[in-house]
Amino acid sequence: MTEFDHEQEDAAVREQRLEMIKHKLSLLPDKPGCYIMKNREGTIIYVGKAKVLKNRVRSYFTGSHGAKTQRLVSEIRDFEYIITSSNVEALILECNLIKQHHPRYNVLLKDDKTFPYIKITHEAQPRLEVTRRVYKDKGKYFGPYPNAFAAQQTKKLLDRLYPLRKCKTMPDKVCLYYHIGQCLAPCEYDVSAEQNERMVQEITRFLNGGHDVIKEELTTKMLAAAEELNFERAKELRDHIMSIDALMEKQKINAVDAQDRDVFGYAVDKGWMAVHIQYMRQGKLIERHVSLFPYYGDEYSDFITYVTQMYIDNPALPKEIFLPGMPEAEAGATPAVDVVPAEQPVQSSAQAEAEMKDVREALESWLKVKVHIPQRGLKKQMVDMAKDNARNALEEKFRLVERDESRTTKAVENLGEWLGMGKIRRIEAFDNSNIQGTNPVSAMVVFVDGKPDRKEYRKYKVKTVVGPDDYETMREVIRRRYERVLKDNLTMPDLIVVDGGKGQISAAVDVLENELGLYIPICGLVKDAKHKTAQLMMGDPAEIIPLPRDSQEFYLLQRIQDEVHRFAITFHRETRAKSMVASQLDAIPGIGEKRRKALLKHFGSVRKIKEAEVQDFKPLGIGEKLAGEILKALQGEAAVPQE
Repeated sequence: MTEFDHEQEDAAVREQRLEMIKHKLSLLPDKPGCYIMKNREGTIIYVGKAKVLKNRVRSYFTGSHGAKTQRLVSEIRDFEYIITSSNVEALILECNLIKQHHPRYNVLLKDDKTFPYIKITHEAQPRLEVTRRVYKDKGKYFGPYPNAFAAQQTKKLLDRLYPLRKCKTMPDKVCLYYHIGQCLAPCEYDVSAEQNERMVQEITRFLNGGHDVIKEELTTKMLAAAEELNFERAKELRDHIMSIDALMEKQKINAVDAQDRDVFGYAVDKGWMAVHIQYMRQGKLIERHVSLFPYYGDEYSDFITYVTQMYIDNPALPKEIFLPGMPEAEAGATPAVDVVPAEQPVQSSAQAEAEMKDVREALESWLKVKVHIPQRGLKKQMVDMAKDNARNALEEKFRLVERDESRTTKAVENLGEWLGMGKIRRIEAFDNSNIQGTNPVSAMVVFVDGKPDRKEYRKYKVKTVVGPDDYETMREVIRRRYERVLKDNLTMPDLIVVDGGKGQISAAVDVLENELGLYIPICGLVKDAKHKTAQLMMGDPAEIIPLPRDSQEFYLLQRIQDEVHRFAITFHRETRAKSMVASQLDAIPGIGEKRRKALLKHFGSVRKIKEAEVQDFKPLGIGEKLAGEILKALQGEAAVPQE
């Protein structure tokens, strides 16, 4: 709900709503659980967890908040809560609710970033495979790996060392893998469970960091083969040893121990959060990943929500997880920036430490993984490094935004010079859309200082033009727009951009100068055969402006043309869809405009009308006969004409 809608809300309804919320707040319990915030339509917009529901939920409706949190609070029209028996249950429930409802204001972990894992399948004849999907299917998962190439290289080495089944579907006879010694061919020969289990244990030991032990065993076998003058076998074993060395050499050791751990750090600024994760396997840093997203709740709580979502459906867990501490604990009761709720008393360092302990114990109890919040030493340095990387990611994001803004500002200034004008601040762009002249529409977008101002966008249904006449459509829309500008004393643009070349420019200039007496610079954007912005034209008669196609000025014009085209096409599709609905219902005898509107309002769509029963039309005052005719017409049968 926008601020404008909020102001327009009926005062009595608003008062009633506030009383209802006030009453519900008084009933909140002193227990842990999850709270669910809903908007005007009943849609869930935020889910949170709390150690004490009463304190947390009340804080949203009292005191002052930052701009981002005010936006969330302004949309809340109701809330629900679910009591849990412990913080662990609240943590899991919150994560499941977020995953189910995808609330707008929650931190949502996107599924598009998936790392490759090596998997040993849980089958009578197990296989080794590389996968990006991790399921709770009793398979053994190892990773994540830096990239698919690293995972495939590791699998290729293991395939040469341990001849597990290779084929996904068991073939009728042995294949090439059997002949090159990389499969025991369970399709044709009996391979005992003991043989498979022994190979699975060896692979597990290797992937869990037992490279040195495997190397020693291979070295012993190589020397024995050489003693027996089996030089071919000795060379094969030597190649395996060299492959292990090459594979391990690519990974730099970052810790003295060989532990699997995930190290987290986060940073916040300007309403954004960056979370940096360092994946360490066998004490080696194999991957780093950073996520950036807006956040609306308490920064530490939203960070823990992100961590929870990381592991909720992932059985390939590390042995340890390192997390940063709460800002209050690390800064000695200094409040964090943009924290919700802002009006709560600032936590003491002891309170923050107690809350961190609860978080750590909840995660450990749920994940069955050791969770550390290091306070000093090498482990603290690892977390600090992750935090520094997160902070750098945020700074880089804002630097890129500032660079884009400065480029846009410079592009607007330079565009004015190219066109022989002064400073261009406001640009209004037009585009027409129709299909063979049907449902012709036009649209206007506004860019101020190189940025879209969506509040100023306008749509036009073409009224006077019959057929696909782009020039006359442009004349009508330009006339209607700037008659309104003159009548209502609206802001005049510094530049008008039309979609097209000489014809469109000439039509717009004629209306502005000869009919309205306005002299506003007009340029046209001509597209090439691939429907991409190709040339800039201006003047009467119009001439090509030699604007370099790789310049920021050309890129700005391209963005403007793409945006107005998108806006016009979207409006045309909406208009065409409504027209199709109207024509379907209007073709039925006995259905006029008033009854058509009533049907659509009651059922919601033509599809739902088509699926209705005869008795469903009674609330609209439509009898069985007419209801039957409506259903027959919409379902493709000829309606019975009325006498």
